[in-house]
Amino acid sequence: MFDTILIANRGEIACRIIKTCRRMGIRTVAVFSEADRDALHVRLADQAVAIGPAPARESYLRADRIVEAALASGAQAIHPGYGFLSERLDLIAACEKAGIVFIGPSAAAIDAMGDKIRSKQIAREAGVPGVPGYDGADQSPEALRREALRVCLPVMVKASAGGGGKGIRKVEHEAELDGAIAAASREAQAAFGDGRLLIEKFVTRPRHVEVQVAGDKHGNIVHLFERDCSVQRANQKLIEEAPAPNLRAETRKALHDHALKLSRAISYDNLGTVEFLVDAATQGVFFLEMNTRLQVEHPVTEAITGLDLVEWQIRIAAGERLPLAQADIHCSGHAIEARLTAERADEDFRPDTGTVSLWREPDGLRVDSGVAAGSEVSPHYDSLLAKVIAHAPDREGAIRKLAGGLERMSVLGPATTRAFLAGALRSPVFMAGEATTLFLRETYPEGWAPATVEDGAVEAVAAAIWLAARRNGGGASPWRSLMGFRLLAPSGRPAVTHLTTSAHGRTARVSVESHDGFLRATTGASRHDVVLAPAGSSGSWIVTLDGMSLQVEAVCDTEGIDLRYRGFEGRIAIALAVEAAAAKRSGPTEADGALRATMPGTVAELRVGEGDAVEAGQVVAVLESMKLFMELKAPTSGVARTIAIRPGDTVAAGDLLLEIASD
Repeated sequence: MFDTILIANRGEIACRIIKTCRRMGIRTVAVFSEADRDALHVRLADQAVAIGPAPARESYLRADRIVEAALASGAQAIHPGYGFLSERLDLIAACEKAGIVFIGPSAAAIDAMGDKIRSKQIAREAGVPGVPGYDGADQSPEALRREALRVCLPVMVKASAGGGGKGIRKVEHEAELDGAIAAASREAQAAFGDGRLLIEKFVTRPRHVEVQVAGDKHGNIVHLFERDCSVQRANQKLIEEAPAPNLRAETRKALHDHALKLSRAISYDNLGTVEFLVDAATQGVFFLEMNTRLQVEHPVTEAITGLDLVEWQIRIAAGERLPLAQADIHCSGHAIEARLTAERADEDFRPDTGTVSLWREPDGLRVDSGVAAGSEVSPHYDSLLAKVIAHAPDREGAIRKLAGGLERMSVLGPATTRAFLAGALRSPVFMAGEATTLFLRETYPEGWAPATVEDGAVEAVAAAIWLAARRNGGGASPWRSLMGFRLLAPSGRPAVTHLTTSAHGRTARVSVESHDGFLRATTGASRHDVVLAPAGSSGSWIVTLDGMSLQVEAVCDTEGIDLRYRGFEGRIAIALAVEAAAAKRSGPTEADGALRATMPGTVAELRVGEGDAVEAGQVVAVLESMKLFMELKAPTSGVARTIAIRPGDTVAAGDLLLEIASD
């Protein structure tokens, strides 16, 4: 067994691997970029090694630096986690050259399954059915177009290399076909260095079901049951569960058998996942791809089997046989996982960044997290913050347990998908076990929105808490000195403080009067009485608004408040009115032709130059944030002026990118 393992990853999966290594008595080495110097995985590991600047291509994707760190720290093995270098042959080659064990399958298995075209051919030869389509050698746009029409629309145009939802386009109409082929190939080339594509018939109501497999270096291969991952957005999984609900016995058996056939065909020798499409109407099973690594959603399999899959990976890599035979692996109960990401679900899942000001995990649930209070969420990496997992004797119990836990969970700072996930779990379609990959579109056809709450009430609560904290000097527990206080103006009337608040595009002026034991906040025609009391833990308060009491989470600083109150969850900038007036600045707006960043990120493309003529709606720049690309369009027609960016620049949300002068 290994004495020291280097973890070539970051975030929650690095923390997850560290926990198993610690339990096994194995020393851990973390690696980190400049952006992750103070990250949680760095603090948890026994040793940490810097490997480069913030961009992943200069740090976490540098196999040479990873191996150098392993050699310098005395690590005998490298665990790649998922993503980054987990399925890259260059890391395996570098490990072999340096005499370091790669904790994963053989290079031959990764190579066979890493190319989607080749993997489908191997699956066919093994008797595993695939979705009708085209995976031929002729990659000309004309051939791809012809084959897509032969298969019959709708089709999926997919990158042959890579994964993670990149290089994939759904095409329903012939007019969209040429553009989809070009865009998918371009995105695949940029992401994976391989622009080859394949065409697949789009299954009208597909479920995404996958089978966890494990093999060792002695020829033993088993399955550890299946998972349903149908709730997705842009081919990224949001909620996963095991076992898959509402499958006929013969369908479930076919999934397991097909996964084992394919694994045996390539002599698979570690943990892996075989993914299938299941037609919701017919329960037909079609092979999609095989992921030759640990999956993000592996905890639900651990929950129903009682096994530690990371430990299995380590023991297999060390040459041990599989710990259990197929007959000894049992499924117990039901488990569901929700991926908590730093995204604005109410703004089409726009990525968000910033400092986590409050992080409180719910009791009774497993939480695999990569952050804590004080952690910085940057635009350089994936938006995943944590995975929240519930296990119960039955599916209904697991849903209630997970939804309730998410509702109790407190996260402030960057926006998260917490409230969306809790609502999705309680939706009738999900509760019935009938979700397909169309779940998001069909459940929220107009997009998801949080529960509505009156703006004036939110501003009253925010202003009262912030002002109380300011009067207390920003202390952690100001309320003990405020209970029953009364501040009077010189005339004997209650003192009034005027504030300016700004959140989600709304700016308001709030007047706060100090009375005996309560504050009265007025915003326009809205007036509310607020009483504050401590809730027993830092960041939690009991707020009584007009006689109704509710627990509220809030973290204040000199410039505003991170607040969770009823359906509102986010940042509210607050200033004394005199400060706000003094700080007010004028600047170009969209109406003036200004184009500003809609999210924090890196400038991937700049498609115009100074003096170029542009049309309203024309794409003039592309931002990359958390592996997502956002096209920015000209708000008006005119001439490009005052270009403030270059490709590679990092920008914050709201930064001015360029201005378009009127014709």
